[in-house]
Amino acid sequence: MTTDTTSAPNFIRNQIQEEVEAGQTARIITRFPPEPNGFLHIGHAKSICLNFGLAEQFGGDCHLRFDDTNPAKEEQAYIDAIKADVSWLGFQWAGGVRFASDYFDQLYAWAQHLVREGKAYVDDLSPDEIREYRGTLTEAGKPSPYRERTPDENLDLLERMRTGEFAEGEKVLRAKIDMAAPNINLRDPILYRIRHASHHQTGEKWKIYPSYDYAHGQSDAIEGVTHSICTLEFEDHRPLYEWFLDNLPVPTKPRQIEFARLNLNYTLTSKRKLKLLVDEGIVDGWDDPRLPTISGMRRRGYTPASIRKFCDMIGVTRADGGLVDIAMLTHAIRSDLEDSAPRAMVVLKPLKVVLTNVPEDHEESYAVPGHPAREDMAVRKVPFTRELYIDQDDFMEEPPKKYFRLAPGKEVRLRNSYVIRCDEVIKDASGEISELRCSVDFDTLGKNPEGRKVKGVIHWVSATHGLPLEVRLYDNLFQVEQPDKDRDADFLEHLNPESLVTVEGIGEPSLATATPESRFQFERVGYFCADRHDSRDGRLVFNRTVGLKDSWAKIKKKG
Repeated sequence: MTTDTTSAPNFIRNQIQEEVEAGQTARIITRFPPEPNGFLHIGHAKSICLNFGLAEQFGGDCHLRFDDTNPAKEEQAYIDAIKADVSWLGFQWAGGVRFASDYFDQLYAWAQHLVREGKAYVDDLSPDEIREYRGTLTEAGKPSPYRERTPDENLDLLERMRTGEFAEGEKVLRAKIDMAAPNINLRDPILYRIRHASHHQTGEKWKIYPSYDYAHGQSDAIEGVTHSICTLEFEDHRPLYEWFLDNLPVPTKPRQIEFARLNLNYTLTSKRKLKLLVDEGIVDGWDDPRLPTISGMRRRGYTPASIRKFCDMIGVTRADGGLVDIAMLTHAIRSDLEDSAPRAMVVLKPLKVVLTNVPEDHEESYAVPGHPAREDMAVRKVPFTRELYIDQDDFMEEPPKKYFRLAPGKEVRLRNSYVIRCDEVIKDASGEISELRCSVDFDTLGKNPEGRKVKGVIHWVSATHGLPLEVRLYDNLFQVEQPDKDRDADFLEHLNPESLVTVEGIGEPSLATATPESRFQFERVGYFCADRHDSRDGRLVFNRTVGLKDSWAKIKKKG
């Protein structure tokens, strides 16, 4: 699958194009380097599409590398999920899956090199003391009392750290750069911490683990990455990235380029906060369709093409464009499913209709196109019987003017079928409407007799042949545009209590063959996807992907 990276602004693509034309870059190598401490979300999708898309466009390679430097927060399940997400989006990484832990031996040797050169030292300060000594954005830091240890002493202590002689937090290895540097990241950053934790790739071999800042750039260099593309929060880390490359005998020197991250309204993309939602049981796992995780969006019914289209629509810039309207994302999936999703009739709030002038044993069926504009899509059979279900919202006992659905004494057309008239309303003991008695005009199949106009058309399902469905109506998880805007407030206060509403619907019999992840347009209702986990073994469970109304397209047209 190839990504169209030419339709939206992309300053990185333009820079690489200039480099290629000038002969400065013969072959580009990018990488997507997630930390395996959670599932990927829509912000990661932007990075995936950017890194893999650039490699595709310029005939280069993109690596998938896990920056697995913190075993306390990493799991094999996250690794498996990330690999599945990248593949599902339609990308294939060059070579095998890579890990920063593949380079732990080399990284340790380079740390020893820095110690020998007098550019790193073992520090005994506690984490709190290190923060205190580092200073502030307006005040210079002060050197650790252990900063002037000799290289031999530091080498000995470092090796003893590696073999597990010291407790966690007792010592760290720090680079010796400049405690008065205006950029606080250069004030003797930590290279190694002691962690007595088993690693999912290296087991019990290591008792110390490199910091992300130390491991990341050197991993890029080992792999021959030409363009290390990351989000803007790493811009202040770039001088440190380059300091390591300049002070170590690395085989190559990648170039770090930063771009603006994706901020989507009504959404959280903090892995820490997403993990809290999962751990507290507020959502049903990392792939809950209300989450902005790639696996959650997949389960909700989003397609790889729609996510890639959305990432292309928002473009790649250095300017923080604020919040991206989630309507752009729903527009992308809606426009994709409009062309590809077969149609079906489903009643979400069933109201029984008895057609009094239809015999009890009456059976007929209609051959209905699977898609109104797709001749290649299979025709479906829709049965018509004496008893039907319509949606409660398509009937009103006392309708206002210009109400074109069913009402006492009024007529509507059943989609793909006859015109019916409501003759009688049946209520139960509590006064609730339980049934409608209607009559059919048998001369109206496919016709509209002269002199009588019927404006309303409603969907329906045969009560005899209809299939029971569990339908999950998903909405935004949060009620406000920026649920974590106020850092002092609890973002959980903004949860939408109606982010999931489950109903028991009735669907036409063609849905019996729906397989997990198959997508449909429920006519007049919206787009739905058969749940990839729960819709199987005769149980039909559908998740609402998106409604039919496209607000972003209307805004774009007005603009």
